[in-house]
Amino acid sequence: MKIWKALLVAAAVSTALVANVANAADKKIALVVKALGIGFFEAANKGAQEAAKEIGGVEVIYTGPTTTTAEGQIEVINSLIAQKVDAIAVSANDTDALVPALKKAMDRGIKVISWDSGVAPEGRQLHLNPSSSALIGNMCVKMAADNLPEGKGDVAILSATATSTNQNVWIEEMKTVLPNYPGVNIVTTVYGDDLADKSYRETQGLIQSHPDLKAIIAPTSVGIVAAAQAVADAGKIGQINVTGLGLPSEMAGHVKSGASKSFAIWNPIDLGYSATMLANDLINGAEAKPGAELSMGRMGKLKLGDNNEGAMADPFVYDASNVEEFAKIF
Repeated sequence: MKIWKALLVAAAVSTALVANVANAADKKIALVVKALGIGFFEAANKGAQEAAKEIGGVEVIYTGPTTTTAEGQIEVINSLIAQKVDAIAVSANDTDALVPALKKAMDRGIKVISWDSGVAPEGRQLHLNPSSSALIGNMCVKMAADNLPEGKGDVAILSATATSTNQNVWIEEMKTVLPNYPGVNIVTTVYGDDLADKSYRETQGLIQSHPDLKAIIAPTSVGIVAAAQAVADAGKIGQINVTGLGLPSEMAGHVKSGASKSFAIWNPIDLGYSATMLANDLINGAEAKPGAELSMGRMGKLKLGDNNEGAMADPFVYDASNVEEFAKIF
């Protein structure tokens, strides 16, 4: 009797283990990045794994080429098709070159989304933008306004090139929200052409030309570092605050020195998390179409607009409370 009981218990345990193994691989979502070994994407994978754990029964396959080429990503995508994954979420090295391989994936019933760096609409079901131009423009002005003495003062913009499409759109959005920040007086816009030395010189010119300058907004990762350095070298820390869009690893020192009170960029952990949640929603039958709202878990809903694109969230703000932590990541 005891032997039979032991055998029954063993059989039950074995069945449970088999069930758990099956459940662990119910769905396979591939997170395809531009290249392996990049801190930004490794952070995105951290978020993707978080989402998979939250959902349950999902395996996230973190993969990508060793170099940032379309050819490398196409090879990876073809391998994933052969593995019969349920979804592919890709940050593309080329908008158009990946389309044939991703069309092939969709023809095989694989759900396809792009995130961070988009794929042409015919090659995916939806695209997740980290943020939107309106949100970026507003956040840049807000960060400047929040740190102005008595909430008012002269502010200058240091952009990349005069013809940079995204920079110009962001600057227009900054101007659009100015009525909400009456203390912000934008005095001029200068261009550093995304060159460190030119951006540095342009900042020096701003300091000399505008003695009452209180803040510089640089919506470029090259410009913001150069501007912060120029402010420090001019002995203007505490008088001129540099803000905008930058990378924690490049800005941590300038936050520590006080040249920059805060800056923003999208949080890659949230981005990988949201992409995985969206891929899972599509696997579960959600339809990607303009006006649709899809689940991003703790990040809320993604509302799709034209071309089935949507924005995740406000740019994530980095300051003295968190910059060191993220500087280790990207």
